[in-house]
Amino acid sequence: MEGIEERIFRISSASEFDALALEIFRFQYRNCAVYRRYADGIGRTPEQVHSVREIPFLPIGFFKTHKITSTTLPEEIIFTSSGTTGMTPSRHYVHSLALYRRSFREAFREMVGDPKDFAILALLPSYMERKGSSLLYMVQELMQESGHPMNRFYLHNLEELGDNLEKLAAQRQRTILFGVSYALLDLVEQRRFSLPELMVFETGGMKGRRKEYLREELHRLLCEGLGVSSIRSEYGMAELMSQAYTDGGEWFRCPPWMRVLIREMYDPLTLTDAPERKGGINVIDLANIYSCSFIATQDIGDRMEDGRFRVLGRFDQADLRGCNLLVMED
Repeated sequence: MEGIEERIFRISSASEFDALALEIFRFQYRNCAVYRRYADGIGRTPEQVHSVREIPFLPIGFFKTHKITSTTLPEEIIFTSSGTTGMTPSRHYVHSLALYRRSFREAFREMVGDPKDFAILALLPSYMERKGSSLLYMVQELMQESGHPMNRFYLHNLEELGDNLEKLAAQRQRTILFGVSYALLDLVEQRRFSLPELMVFETGGMKGRRKEYLREELHRLLCEGLGVSSIRSEYGMAELMSQAYTDGGEWFRCPPWMRVLIREMYDPLTLTDAPERKGGINVIDLANIYSCSFIATQDIGDRMEDGRFRVLGRFDQADLRGCNLLVMED
């Protein structure tokens, strides 16, 4: 699959994406027994699939109960999903950390900037308190690439974090703060800031630590508390190798090797073509070649014709875990 790995990151058109997606589907059908049994069960074998829209999307819950892998290579790491106490985590067996690093680095450079231009701080206590966080691994690697001497993770030392944010602002150093939502609220309730140049990425929801907020209300509180004009978000999860980002609005943009499609709310095997029609979020992540690149998430959202998407909530009874846990809007 080395040739395919290179082609993933050279995609420059929708037709190239479609051709490679079909090729990866056939590879994963042959090599992932769980995915093959699922595809057979719903009548979506390679002989019956002729377009990307016909590819079967594996329900994300299978990552909780089965080992989803398309290779016999040993895993280099196992990423696990976050959640509240008592929930069964998903397990993603990652067979190539080099592939994961390339995916998140190239996406970050394309949609955020060169890590070397930033100081990177992280307030991610719920991720630091457990093992197997793909987000924590990504931020650690971005910090290493940045190389700034003030890069650091913060657990509960909010006063020190606040002091360092203000020091960096005084130095006119471009700075990124990754923060889990509830911890960012803790920070701004303890101290108010005026940091108009700070780039803030909120992720991870409340993790059962606080009441859930509508996204607009959460971002309003954070903007007022940090003195910024907007809050950015990252859409990723343990089961994926790639991430989507917002630029401060509500619409996420994917890197060229990732695509989001929307399935009908009450017909999970049918995709909708209507722009901004609410439904289940299906993700194609071509960088996930050694696991499963076609995943039906438990998130609810909609999509624009240009491929941007937003997250509106989660299906009832879905586990409260992962990034961007949002309260469903009317």
